[in-house]
Amino acid sequence: MSRTFAFLRAINVGGHTVTMERLRELFAGFGLRGVESFIASGNLIFETGRETEAVLSSRIEAGLKAALGYEVAVLLRGEAELAALVAGCPFREVEVSAAKALNVVFLAAPLTEAQEMKLQALTTAVDAFRTTGREVWWLCQVKQSESTFSNAVFERALGVRGTIRGFSTLQRLAAKHLKA
Repeated sequence: MSRTFAFLRAINVGGHTVTMERLRELFAGFGLRGVESFIASGNLIFETGRETEAVLSSRIEAGLKAALGYEVAVLLRGEAELAALVAGCPFREVEVSAAKALNVVFLAAPLTEAQEMKLQALTTAVDAFRTTGREVWWLCQVKQSESTFSNAVFERALGVRGTIRGFSTLQRLAAKHLKA
């Protein structure tokens, strides 16, 4: 049995508040085992069997919509994917050191060539982007709140759903949950 990491988009928005305890209960109710949460921002870890990622993601999204009354995007990654992500930052160390923030946008599928072109058109002196597989890396030279880029801008410009996590959060998640 392997672990799967769920990154939830829009779990606590628009006046909705769902505790991590409630999310763990819901995930357990969906038949998932060993459910844990990691910091209060919609990161869940659980054990999976043979169900495909697409089926599992759809099943969790449907269960969350039924339980909460609104859509929540569920972006899943396996242990090997998370380990590769944490080890594979596409920006040079000197670039990361000079920046104020490094984030990862999780996607359900890789960007198309047209979407990649739209993403790169969002590049500014403040914001730089690199794409690796189903993740977009966002390097921000200022505080994120000072950037014009956001998840909403990303989704509107590219027409895809994604959810953003800070790279340091992902490093801590991997350190806690991945075998050395």
